[in-house]
Order: sequence, then structure tokens, then C-alpha cells
Amino acid sequence: MTGAGSEDKTRTAQPRRGRVDKATAIVQAACEVFGRDGYSRASIDTIAAEASASTRTIYNHFPGGKEELFRSIMRLSAERVRDEQLAQLRRYLDPERPPHPDDLERDLLALARAWVGLITDSRDHFSLVRHIYAEAGHIPAEVLDAWQEAGPRVVGREVASAMAALGDRGLIDVHGSPAQAAVHFMALISTEITQRSYWGVSPLPPEEVDRLTSAGVRAFLRAYGSAG
Repeated sequence: MTGAGSEDKTRTAQPRRGRVDKATAIVQAACEVFGRDGYSRASIDTIAAEASASTRTIYNHFPGGKEELFRSIMRLSAERVRDEQLAQLRRYLDPERPPHPDDLERDLLALARAWVGLITDSRDHFSLVRHIYAEAGHIPAEVLDAWQEAGPRVVGREVASAMAALGDRGLIDVHGSPAQAAVHFMALISTEITQRSYWGVSPLPPEEVDRLTSAGVRAFLRAYGSAG
């Protein structure tokens, strides 16, 4: 037998679900608009049209307007890519299972290929990143900081820890700075690819991506390879 209490719960749950669904539609539309138009050119009116929502509905969900919405989607997107990057880092450079010296180049290359592959697999995210770099002077500093703290800084710290572990085991020489070794590794495996592909807008041929990634790993090992 279904009582009045159950009916009340059903009526209460439906508006909540509708609110969540509308918020999801707004976030998805915002990702599309910001990724296409950038932060400066994007407008709440355009996002509302893409989400089939009113501007009032958007402000109900995101009272801070465009700035709050951009900060929210960048945080969510950065966290998703961050988690994928860290999963690959643990797979190939797990401090508890360090690679054999003969396998170090192989494992670094596997990690580099996995990370570079995210530029294609997470194109929506890197479209946002491309606009961040192009429009940094027009994006509120706190929004930039929130993005960095949600993704890039966390990844940088974890890569630095992995480099320190490799150094402790004599697999590389970090020259006193695991953090700098991490920065150099990430730059060497991806910078030319991101620049030439415009953050994945014009993907490079797979064989060229592999050549550049391999060259980056070899350059890193020439600079940081253990003399022992």
C-alpha cells in the first residue's frame, strides 16, 4: 500500500531532478560556448540559448553569472583531466613499483604518449585551456587560480614526487630539484605538439606526434639520466 508520504516524496524528488538536469544542460552548453567563443566573447544569452534555458534560470544556478559559470566548468573539466593524468602516472611511474633501469625510457615514453593522447581525447577541455592562455589578461585572477589549483598544480606536484622517487632510486639525477625536473619533462613531451596543433584544433599526424614525444623523452633522459 502506498501512503501519502510516498506520494509527497515523489513530488519532491521530481523538481530536484529537474533542477539537476537543467544545471547539467547549462554546464554542457557553457563548455560548448566557452570552448568555441572564449571567455570574453561568450555571453549568458548565448549560453542560455544553447541550453534551452532562460537567463534567469542560469543566474538561479550560478548567481555570479559568467565568471562563476566559467570557474565552475574549468574546475570540473580540470579535475576530470587531472584524474586521468594521475591514473596514467600511477600506472607507469608508481613509486611502490619503480621501473627497472632498462625499462625507464619505455615507461616514460608510455606515460608521455598517454598524456599527449589526452589532447585529442579531451578536446573540449583543451579548447578551454587554449582560450585561457589567449585571454589570460581578461579572465579574473581568482578564476585562473581556481583552474590551476584544480588541475595543473596538483599534477605538477605529483610528477615532482614521481621524479623524486626516481632520483632516490638512482634512476635519474634531478640535480637537486624534482619540481624542475617535472616541469622539464612535461614541457619536453608536449609543448611543441600543443603549439603546432593549436591545443588539438589541428591535430598532427600520429607518426609526427610519436616522433615528437619520443624526442622529448630522449631529451629529458639526456638532461636527467643517471650517470651511474
